Amino acid sequence: MPAKTGAQYIERLKKANNNIYIHGERVEDVTEHPALKNVVKSMARLYDLQYEKPDKMLYTSPTTGDKVGMTFLQPKTIDDLILRREAMQEWARTSGGMMGRSPDYLNAEVMAMGVNNSLFAEADPMFAENARNYYEYARENDISLTHTLIHPQVNRAKAQHEQKDANVALHLVEKNKDGIIVDGIRLLATQGGITDELMVFPSTVKKAGELDDPYSLAFAIPNNTKGLKFLSRESFDYGKSEWDHPLSSRFEEGDAIVSFENVFVPWERVFVCGNSSVCNRTFRETNAVVHMSHQVIAKNVVKTEFLLGVVLNIMDAIGIDQFQHVQDKGTEIMLTLETIKSHLYRAEHSAKLDSSGTMTPDFEALNAARTWYPRVYPRMIEILRVLGASGLMGIPTEADFSHEEIGPILNRGLQGKNLDGYERTQLFRLAWDMTMSAFGSRQMHYEYYFFGDPVRMGMAFFEGYEKDKYKGYVQDFLDQTKTKKPHFSGV
Repeated sequence: MPAKTGAQYIERLKKANNNIYIHGERVEDVTEHPALKNVVKSMARLYDLQYEKPDKMLYTSPTTGDKVGMTFLQPKTIDDLILRREAMQEWARTSGGMMGRSPDYLNAEVMAMGVNNSLFAEADPMFAENARNYYEYARENDISLTHTLIHPQVNRAKAQHEQKDANVALHLVEKNKDGIIVDGIRLLATQGGITDELMVFPSTVKKAGELDDPYSLAFAIPNNTKGLKFLSRESFDYGKSEWDHPLSSRFEEGDAIVSFENVFVPWERVFVCGNSSVCNRTFRETNAVVHMSHQVIAKNVVKTEFLLGVVLNIMDAIGIDQFQHVQDKGTEIMLTLETIKSHLYRAEHSAKLDSSGTMTPDFEALNAARTWYPRVYPRMIEILRVLGASGLMGIPTEADFSHEEIGPILNRGLQGKNLDGYERTQLFRLAWDMTMSAFGSRQMHYEYYFFGDPVRMGMAFFEGYEKDKYKGYVQDFLDQTKTKKPHFSGV
């Protein structure tokens, strides 16, 4: 079938009746539940956009001839890579980059895993074929995905097999002729329950060894699979109007604990089964981390553009743009934006074909950007908060402005340089929702830990960086100044 529409996305969710719990109750219909219906509409908007801008958002399937989502594209050229990125950014602009798990993130992973599948064949050729087939299935049916890859935070000082309750984490229970049985808990499925399927992939924050083989799993299953439960955190969509909560009322994706209660996974859906070596190498050797990072940095460009736009509008709204310290803060965000755009440009224009014939971005550029952005996003949010100052505290609601008696007072008393009170307050409510609301706080935490602990990310970046040539450069320079090395007695 061709790429789906928003109505088809919603209809699938209704029919699936995914097993999701939130606020102490099982959700009967995620498309109507107060905590979920608005983000479902935002997701549906993404799928409708595919048909509103088909030249940018769709391409012809190489196997069926149907029009399928551009974000599934296996790029063969740099132009293909740019086309796919432009489609990703079209989606990101609908939310100002605030939907961190829009479908393109995992579409990129599925593509990379599906075409770079030889690693999976180390255990059994069947697993490589499964990965290839799943990519085609997801592309041809426009499958929306959530994923989970983190073990519960029980005792981080110990490996999974050393835990007091070694069975709390998702693990292999049984293999049989039809598939595998798995049981346990995984974290942290963003958009859990409002997508079609779940991908389970390995966490490689700590390298696993053979004793962790039972926890070394990769597979994909429908979200309504028997025994699968999504246990969602409290929603930050409080049912307020889009005027009052312009971001959280539309883009609150949710995050869920995933419970597997003796869940059956058929063999054709398994990619890794009990092989820690393959798990440790999956993201890098399939280039999944490269293509996922490409999507993330493309999204972060849009997010930074949006944040800069809010900052500039606030400067103009209250007439602070002529002050030196204000301009300097704006410059910080501008420099961040231009730097991350440069990383993205280098990544795309230094791309090379990998062994599968996929045009793969320069990971050095993407790795630097994804390691750096968690360190600067909190600073940009701080700048927005500082410039908003007390204006982020005294922000009435839409209902206040609609009140016959106090509305006119607020409209006059809260006016800005070129805005009336209603318009100025609407802008400041947006800034508040980006910085000080529960939604905004979650966004900052989310960006900070997007790819894992930033300190560990930095350590990994340092360890993998090519250092010898820079050390050699200095040594060569020093060698030019040497004469005969003196002899030092007693040394």
